[in-house]
Amino acid sequence: MPMRTASVVLDIQTQSLDSLYTYVVPDELTGVQVGCAVLVEFGARRAIGYIMEVIEHDEADVAPESFAKLKPLLQVLSASYFDEDGAALIQFIAHEYVAPLSSCVHLLTPVGRAPKVVKRGDVWELQKPARRRKKHVAEPEPPLDEDIAEAAEAREAFDLTDGQAKAIEVIQGCIDRCAGEVAVIDGVTGSGKTEVYLRAIRHALELGRGAIVLVPEIALTPQTVSRFEDRFGDTVAVMHSRMTGAERYDQWEAVRIGRKRVVVGARSALFCPMPSLGLVVIDEEHESTYKQESAPRYHARDVAAWMAQRTGAALVLGSATPSIETLCRTKVDDSWHRVSLPARANGKPMPDVRILDMAREFGHGSRSMFAKELQNQLFAATDAGHKAVLLLNQRGFANFLLCRECGYVPECDTCSVSLTYHEVGRKLVCHHCGKETTAPVTCPVCGSPYLKKFGAGTQRVEMELRRLLREHCEASGATMPRIVRMDSDTTSTRDAHEKLLAEFGAPGAAVLLGTQMIAKGLDFDEVVLVGVINADTQLRLPDFRSAERTFDLVEQVAGRAGRGKLDGLVLVQTYMHDATAIRAAAAYDRGRFLRDELPKRKMLGYPPYARLANILVWGADEAEVRTEAMKLSERVNETIVDIMGPGWQNLGAAPCAIDKLRGQHRWHILIKAPAGSDISKLAEPVIRKRKANKKVNVAVDVDPYSLL
Repeated sequence: MPMRTASVVLDIQTQSLDSLYTYVVPDELTGVQVGCAVLVEFGARRAIGYIMEVIEHDEADVAPESFAKLKPLLQVLSASYFDEDGAALIQFIAHEYVAPLSSCVHLLTPVGRAPKVVKRGDVWELQKPARRRKKHVAEPEPPLDEDIAEAAEAREAFDLTDGQAKAIEVIQGCIDRCAGEVAVIDGVTGSGKTEVYLRAIRHALELGRGAIVLVPEIALTPQTVSRFEDRFGDTVAVMHSRMTGAERYDQWEAVRIGRKRVVVGARSALFCPMPSLGLVVIDEEHESTYKQESAPRYHARDVAAWMAQRTGAALVLGSATPSIETLCRTKVDDSWHRVSLPARANGKPMPDVRILDMAREFGHGSRSMFAKELQNQLFAATDAGHKAVLLLNQRGFANFLLCRECGYVPECDTCSVSLTYHEVGRKLVCHHCGKETTAPVTCPVCGSPYLKKFGAGTQRVEMELRRLLREHCEASGATMPRIVRMDSDTTSTRDAHEKLLAEFGAPGAAVLLGTQMIAKGLDFDEVVLVGVINADTQLRLPDFRSAERTFDLVEQVAGRAGRGKLDGLVLVQTYMHDATAIRAAAAYDRGRFLRDELPKRKMLGYPPYARLANILVWGADEAEVRTEAMKLSERVNETIVDIMGPGWQNLGAAPCAIDKLRGQHRWHILIKAPAGSDISKLAEPVIRKRKANKKVNVAVDVDPYSLL
């Protein structure tokens, strides 16, 4: 009888154990397959492991003594969470993003449903997830039954634009060829990209294959999900972080058994156990939410591209402002196809965008945070019963307090940032660690009562907006419009997004004031005016993507206006009216922006002309952090000289832009590598060979989205 061994990832978060371990599979142990959770003995303790490979050995070819030192698997604890493709995906992410194997495994296990081993005194005890009461689970149905097919056909009984028709043709070709190709749908806001996705999904379902649709977290509103449910009925699963663990598990299980064939969700939905994956759609592919900021620090776009290559699925990347990396990839890779949708599906023109120079307003004596033209257009829109959207790229009442006598600015004592002033409760809040304190009445340094509130947060803008509209309505006899504020303060509770958007969308005049979350995914026909209160926020950040983010934000929020029968107008307030990113976005001129941006990136060695890896070092002891960062930087230099060769660059160890966060001092080492190179080949051995230091944490961010 052949002997079997299993390669296992241990669920132990320790750098020194980050490799596969081999165990013997006892003959009497049943249910052993790739993806199962198993109980194993490791040293003097018991641990949970996940099977990555099962190997059969012919007894005639293997000496018995080679198995003598191997320990046996003790118990199978679950059915398979993932298959061979999933095991390969785990190892790809672990290498590509220099991440612990155990954290990569948990991307593919249902939240809160994996077994654990916990230590009670001197004993390690097994904890299995509580059994859920079994519901009646219907047998898997055909991917697209007759009723759903008929409903889909009825909803598709309208003419497509030429751009939509071309996009669908390209995507269907990618699906049919099963070659892991990518279709980039470069369509202006309102060009009908969602309809393209829906018809592409239908094609995949008709072929018996499943589809995963990723959207930015904030776009998971009923407005978005309902379009997929209206088209495909009960075969749609929805997954995002605001659901309970039990809700997410039910959806996960329904996908695994084939009862749900379309998944709509945020970043983590990419790892659903979809049998026979045929299509992955990433909407608003430029969004930062697709990059995970904790281990494993993967980018959903790049992982999806690898999955498509592995499984033969088609990948669709859609955006009105595709990332620079994506646009450049379409020019050098024949398997990446770009399709342009330059016009709105309803034939309406894009709204006019006007730049308002706030420095000039100030010079003419205006002290309001709203330019005169924005005030007048706001009054006209609400008086006519229409809706307006105002974007402010920050929350709170003011950026910071400043003593006009001595220059003192209250700062967080655990983060190297100023505290944000909130009018409600007169408190100072750190937006990084959440620490709160009461705002002082006088300066704690010099005792001066002259504490000036600098900057404008959403609370302050809301108060000023209410005052402005109230005075106008009292003078003109107009009805006061509803004012809805959306930021991370007002949307922290469950279903808050849904309730606030329903309030804004109700009949009658209304103004929606919010942060970046309102810049995308909103589709209200009655919005005739969009105002950007301060377009400069991103431009002032010390980050190579700051101009791109500004261009994207202005163009995306502009797309909220004039989506229905009424014409739209966009007013962009700025103190940097000559900035190319703002000028180009206002003119819908991406070419102008790229002609300015790309030479800078090429000269300085930033993506898409290079790959980056940011080694992060942090801890409570500043000296220990600095010493560890310097040692790692030396090892990086040695590895570049000994192994990598020319074209690789280490910018050296330095404090992060935010050098203290939640009481932790932060340093980083930025590595630049030639475009297309395996940058993990350098970072991985540097990190794996590092001796553990209990006082200092180290992680690698490959292809970082932010360098702050």
